[in-house]
Amino acid sequence: MDERDPTSLRSYRWLGASDLRSFGHRSRIRQLGFDLEEVAGRPVIAIINTWNGLAHCHGHFPARVEAIKRGVLQAGGFPVEVPVMALPENFVKPTTMLYRNLLAMEVEETLRSLPVDGAVLMGGCDKTTPATIMGAISAGLPAIFMPAGPMLRGNWGGRILGSGSDIWKFWDEKRAGNISEAQWAEMESGIARSDGVCMTMGTAMTMTSLAEVLGLTLPGATSIPAPDAGHARMAAATGRRAVDLVWEGRRLTDILSLASFENAIIASAALAGSTNAIIHLIAMARRAGIALELGRFDALSAGVPVLANIRPSGAYLMEDFFYAGGLTAFLTRLADRLDLSTPTVNGATLGENIQNATIWNEDVIRPVGNPVSQADGLAVLRGNLAPDGCVMKPSAAEPRLLKHEGPALVFDDYDAMARAVADPALDVTADHVLVLRNAGPLGGPGMPEWGMLPIPVKLLQQGVRDMLRISDARMSGTSYGACILHVAPEAFAGGPLALIRTGDIIAVDVAARTIDVRLSADDLAARRAVWAAPAQRYLRGYGAMAAAHIGQADTGCDFDFLQRPGTVPEPEIH
Repeated sequence: MDERDPTSLRSYRWLGASDLRSFGHRSRIRQLGFDLEEVAGRPVIAIINTWNGLAHCHGHFPARVEAIKRGVLQAGGFPVEVPVMALPENFVKPTTMLYRNLLAMEVEETLRSLPVDGAVLMGGCDKTTPATIMGAISAGLPAIFMPAGPMLRGNWGGRILGSGSDIWKFWDEKRAGNISEAQWAEMESGIARSDGVCMTMGTAMTMTSLAEVLGLTLPGATSIPAPDAGHARMAAATGRRAVDLVWEGRRLTDILSLASFENAIIASAALAGSTNAIIHLIAMARRAGIALELGRFDALSAGVPVLANIRPSGAYLMEDFFYAGGLTAFLTRLADRLDLSTPTVNGATLGENIQNATIWNEDVIRPVGNPVSQADGLAVLRGNLAPDGCVMKPSAAEPRLLKHEGPALVFDDYDAMARAVADPALDVTADHVLVLRNAGPLGGPGMPEWGMLPIPVKLLQQGVRDMLRISDARMSGTSYGACILHVAPEAFAGGPLALIRTGDIIAVDVAARTIDVRLSADDLAARRAVWAAPAQRYLRGYGAMAAAHIGQADTGCDFDFLQRPGTVPEPEIH
């Protein structure tokens, strides 16, 4: 693109010609209350806003839109707010993961169909980060991501609470009879005290952190708490940079590379990030034409110590992480493992962006010689139970369960599992392996976060707080425990998980990266011969489309037709 040449702008195709159709476009700009001089020759920046009245983590986005607009105007652009689908993690059922690809499609088609030159992507709550980035990659326009930022620390009775992580813990205590109803109600008022995403290293903070490592945000943007005044200043700076990206003609595919995704994998391991990141990084990479494989996660994560002392794997919260120096300071700990030459949206390399960062609290951001855990932040297991792989976060599990063999206790659906674990007479021991199946991309549907199966109340009352659990579902990034997830192929599609029965012996060896059921190939073949595929969950609508086209967890759960190579032509204007 010729620098500062108005005729080189994409929006010029709508607004610059001297014909009947452009007359109509310009007249509608005037109908919106703008003089043509406010728009003509300026990059039009779409502010992709994933907010609605139930988007609890994005409650500050209406104010941030105004800050982004201010920045766009300061840089000589023309800002346009474009609301898209919101995916509030707690409220959307059966799971936001079912709709990640729908939001990605909406972002892509919105950017392609409108007279815009670039975009600011506003996201944070779990699926909005990968979805907006996936859509912008496919749309092929210059874009920059603005992260929502974490909420403030939770508080209850003088204790600091972390969203998700502490609630899982206290829910078990309540089920064991150690927390009263009154105390539980008090926690409800103290766990989420401000705008912003979960302040633990859950999926939201993992994905926005990795967006920064990938080079898609301004340096330091991710760690700023949502209520902090610096967050509004960052939003304005993001708007200014969006305009420059248009004039520079820099698209996300000019920034993303295999090296940048490998940086993200290493950073996620050191953060003890959410296992959900695996699915999203694979999907994002493949949208950019990068063949990222599940095996790379295991290879790159091996031996990476956990250095972020943040719940659920550590003790602190994201507000503490910010005060300790934030993500830019954290990345200095990994400098010898990262490719620091990767480009970023601010025009500098990753190495240049972190070179002057300072760590202010070495208990929050640990040195390599004093890690939170030497256990791998991620492990990919394979075997006759998961031939295409499954994942686990060893650092969040009790060490005794990293090599374990025990009888399976199998559940075909969530309701049956929930009833069983609440039964104090359930025939279960701490050596059992809980299995929940038919909860994957097809079976869930949408692969809901059911993978942290609750400990049976009988065992809770005996003091058990962790046991081996296996599922083709996902798990909340705020969760913890010896949970093996994303089993592929999933049971609903006929994967081996569909064939096991209660009492079968399951053996897991994390160090060896194996997961097997103690059955012969002949035994499995005999069971497969009598297995009947379950009925499809949806017969019409978006659910039916998803079922027809969604991939398995090891390929990123994207739709096959969205990962196809090739470009979509610019729309004709007549």
